[in-house]
Amino acid sequence: MPVAARLRPPLFEIGLKGYLYGRQALALARAADRFSRDLGVTVILDPQLVDLPAIAAETEHILVFAQHMDPVTVGRGAGAVLPEALKAAGAHGTVLNHSERPVPFDDLARAIRRADDLGLLTLVCADSPEEAGVIAQFAPTMILAEPPALIGTGQSLARANPAFITRSRELVKRVNPDIIVFNSAGIRTPRDVADIIRAGAEATGVTSAIVCAPDPIRQMERMLVALKNAWEETHP
Repeated sequence: MPVAARLRPPLFEIGLKGYLYGRQALALARAADRFSRDLGVTVILDPQLVDLPAIAAETEHILVFAQHMDPVTVGRGAGAVLPEALKAAGAHGTVLNHSERPVPFDDLARAIRRADDLGLLTLVCADSPEEAGVIAQFAPTMILAEPPALIGTGQSLARANPAFITRSRELVKRVNPDIIVFNSAGIRTPRDVADIIRAGAEATGVTSAIVCAPDPIRQMERMLVALKNAWEETHP
């Protein structure tokens, strides 16, 4: 199936950050691939760059994203993440402008254009509905809007500030209705996943709630089932 055809809500993004790598990351990716196939839910996994080729080679159903990409071209740029190298490694896309790796808007616009030129998908982070609306003008594939103050707190966005979800979707869709809008922050449990979908999000994602769980694979499965059930409940 073409990559773009897999981008149907609901989607679920798992950012590994620096928590899992090597064999542990590959084991989680294989399980995510199986769950994605069995549940019919699109999963985006963001491993460490060094793990990206192995995970891309070992999976068929998930979308493998880089955690960052620079708007550089082939040539100079020591230490930069080259878009062509990501493509060659098997990446389907990249995350951009994460709160732990913010990008100036000029560089962000250039990075999105570079990704588009190579057929790489883009998931761009925004820390407010208003910023999401501005970023929508750059036409990324997806926007993840989440308030940094809630990230990692265990205080779910769906309960703490549900208006953030509806407002971010409204402002993005006003600019470009084709952009898929993610919302996250503070998600700890499968119930939190369901709540954020019921509040109007098209997609969501987590890091620590899965990678720091006693059984990350079991927790991931429970969250994906909650995602699927909540979506079917709200979109009969």
